[in-house]
Amino acid sequence: MNDVSSKLKQWEMERGVPVPSIGVKEARLAYAHVVISVLAVLIGGLAGLMQTLIRTGVIPEVFGYYQLLTAHGIMLGLVFTTMFIIGLLYALLAKSFGRFESFPTRVAWLGFWMIIAGAVLVTIMVLANKATVLYTFYAPLMADPVFYIGLVLFVVGTWLSAFAMFRMYADYKRENPGIHPPLPAYMSIMTMLLWVIATLGVAGTILFQLLPLSLGWKDTVGIELSRTLFWYFGHPLVYFWLMPAYIVWYTVVPKVIGGKIFSDALARMAFLLFLLFSFPVGFHHQLTEPGIEPFWKFVQVILTFLVVIPSFMTAFSLFATFELRGRALGARGLFGWVKKMPYGDVRFLAPFVGMLFFIPAGAGGIINASHQLNAMVHNTLWVTGHFHITVGTAVALTFFGTAYWLVPVLRGRTLTKAMNRIGLIQTGTWAFGMSIMSYAMHISGLQGNPRRTGPATYFSDALTREWIPYHIAMAIGGTILLISVLIFVYSMFNLSFLAPKGEEEFPLAETEEAAMETPRFFENWKLWITVTFVLIAFAYTIPIWHLIESAPPGAKGWVLW
Repeated sequence: MNDVSSKLKQWEMERGVPVPSIGVKEARLAYAHVVISVLAVLIGGLAGLMQTLIRTGVIPEVFGYYQLLTAHGIMLGLVFTTMFIIGLLYALLAKSFGRFESFPTRVAWLGFWMIIAGAVLVTIMVLANKATVLYTFYAPLMADPVFYIGLVLFVVGTWLSAFAMFRMYADYKRENPGIHPPLPAYMSIMTMLLWVIATLGVAGTILFQLLPLSLGWKDTVGIELSRTLFWYFGHPLVYFWLMPAYIVWYTVVPKVIGGKIFSDALARMAFLLFLLFSFPVGFHHQLTEPGIEPFWKFVQVILTFLVVIPSFMTAFSLFATFELRGRALGARGLFGWVKKMPYGDVRFLAPFVGMLFFIPAGAGGIINASHQLNAMVHNTLWVTGHFHITVGTAVALTFFGTAYWLVPVLRGRTLTKAMNRIGLIQTGTWAFGMSIMSYAMHISGLQGNPRRTGPATYFSDALTREWIPYHIAMAIGGTILLISVLIFVYSMFNLSFLAPKGEEEFPLAETEEAAMETPRFFENWKLWITVTFVLIAFAYTIPIWHLIESAPPGAKGWVLW
């Protein structure tokens, strides 16, 4: 920690002010992002419940269904996840590096305020019903130009945050030549690198297609090209959500259970593979669309299955950690470790339940990526159910469990037994509500229940009447989930301002002594970035050229609501 932070920490301790266990200025930066993420959870949760109740017919359409659907997706899929991830990564880098230099800190704050400005503009447009274009804002749906300007500010703000982290990493490497940066730092930089490369696609379609269309500078838009650029971003986005959860699984959970990281080298390799395999796979979201040659869809489906490899590596590493710790505590047999885990600790239980949900979620992802099976489920609630047990459960529960120790760390307070119990209740209600809702989505989706559809005025024939019980189940599950959100928001307020002052543990595990040495080539950034862009060029250059060369006349922008 630098001298300024040390003096400030000493001054605050003398006056009884809560002091974080990392640098004061670093903690404030991370906490600012976490606060915004909690607010986004509250807004997105309310929008999600209202959307479900309207679709079920329980309440009248006070707000437009698609307006709520847009707000729900943006608040939870974009603002909550991105802000929490950036805040968590700042905290991990602060713990790994000990301090941030003044220049990257200023850049980080500039990025924060730019993200806020973008999020505010987007929110205003959605509330004004001038950007009811859903989370994916597919062309030719058209929003007000301010909406797209807000998205640009949001993305550029995250790029500034990424630059700040890259500079912090470079500062550490310069001051510690020949030393492996700590594993959480390596994983954090890999996560932000994936984000920056992924957002190039969505920035392209916004700047060169959708914003000019909205401003009236262009009369038409190429739909297929726009969707291709979106899904170039859209699938790596899933791993941008998952990788911070994996950081917690790899480095925090072992410490919480009293164990160690199974292999530093395996963890770094898994994250490297996520970078390489996450990009050339976007076409598996477009298997039902014309304009893309079957050969390239086939190539990207095959490449999609390669992403399973680092996920299996992660599962192997985690369960090896559980096994080793269980054995150390006297466990016997194949599943003896199950009885030895600290299920009464929310720091473990919430991420662990997220891991369990990710098992069927991963299996569902393989189904979605399979050409023939995808044809059955693509435009049904099956996909929505899959999304909710990946991001909405595996990721969200891990983030919730992380927040219960991260917020006290950043605020200089402690996680009390009472708040830990409330965290366990919140974890249980979230898992229970999501089980009900996602099960109903999966099963009714297999029966043909469509996604992206509004209030069910079509519930008149025999087939659609069979879906009514599933919609009721979704409403019940959504209500339980909102209760869980309210518990979480209260918990974060308590841990921020009411919990006893003290120094909460920042739980980062060490690596097993017997683990293999980490190879240095994992940090050859020039090589791996080059390989990543080569894979992207292989998967996208010819298909995009065909989309441009053989493009139809284009479509006029539509404002439907």
